[in-house]
Amino acid sequence: MLPSSLLNLSRTGLFAGLLAAAVALAVPAARADDSSIVLQGQQGWLFPGWGSLTEVDSRGIEASTALIKDAQQALAARGVQLQVLVLPDKTRFYQDKLPAGKALSAQVQQRYQTILASLHKAGISAIDDEAVLRQVKGSGQEVFYRTDQHWTQAAADATAVATAEQAKRDVPALKGSAGSGMVLGSEFKDRRFGDLAERFLTPEQRKQTGRETFTVRRQAAANGLLDDAPAPLHVTGHSMVQPYFGFPQKLSNSIDRPVSVNWKPGNVGQWIMLLEYLESPDFKRNPPQVLVWQMFEPTYAQGPQASGLWDNASIMSADAWRQRLRAAAGK
Repeated sequence: MLPSSLLNLSRTGLFAGLLAAAVALAVPAARADDSSIVLQGQQGWLFPGWGSLTEVDSRGIEASTALIKDAQQALAARGVQLQVLVLPDKTRFYQDKLPAGKALSAQVQQRYQTILASLHKAGISAIDDEAVLRQVKGSGQEVFYRTDQHWTQAAADATAVATAEQAKRDVPALKGSAGSGMVLGSEFKDRRFGDLAERFLTPEQRKQTGRETFTVRRQAAANGLLDDAPAPLHVTGHSMVQPYFGFPQKLSNSIDRPVSVNWKPGNVGQWIMLLEYLESPDFKRNPPQVLVWQMFEPTYAQGPQASGLWDNASIMSADAWRQRLRAAAGK
């Protein structure tokens, strides 16, 4: 299955089943401000309802950063540079489209920058993706789809370029050969319902909301010539970094090297995703020089022990997570 595979973006056949993978959604357990798992906003805009619009868990943010620091140190001992990619919440870019009576509190308005400041204070590499996406939106392009929880290709591309630039600053000499990055294919349009509409609206509501046009890249014919080339950069995360939305392809193109990626949909959480990669044979055989660990702003403060938020198989104590981390990252 594509969602749980470890994919190297120099391999042929990467896009086999790509459209089918797009419906494998990352839908965490609900923790909304009201009883709805999806917020139906103005002009047909839909928003995930599992992130608070009013409260910020400052203690949880610091606890998560402490665990990430442990990961950074464990990876550094293996010669791996950690880069944390926190993707901002959809609501902060479309506050004018929120349902009547809904608004972000002053604390939530500052939540992304609070997370970023926590990471930087701990000496952890992280780009300001909120600033990146604001530039995209300021240019007249959408950064999220209207009825979907995922970002647009324009947003994914801009973030990939910024991620590549940070990776080059962190590790100026990436292994591999020039010309081994992914060649970007032509684009096509995929007309369908967004995931929030497909999963959480009634048939009549879906009809009123309508389908959306998704921009997707085809696989370029030139790709796959270096099938066995090890990737100096690996991405681990959720459905935002799946190939359907274009982030790993653009990242590979931008660093001009192969990129590998493991992702999984659903409410598994960022903690188990990192462990799954570090415990894999791929990491043990070919640890990357740079590991990009993707997270979400609304769920950043939720630790590995967040019962009722992650699925049962993903839940563990912080100490248990640290033990697995150190065992997996050890030589």
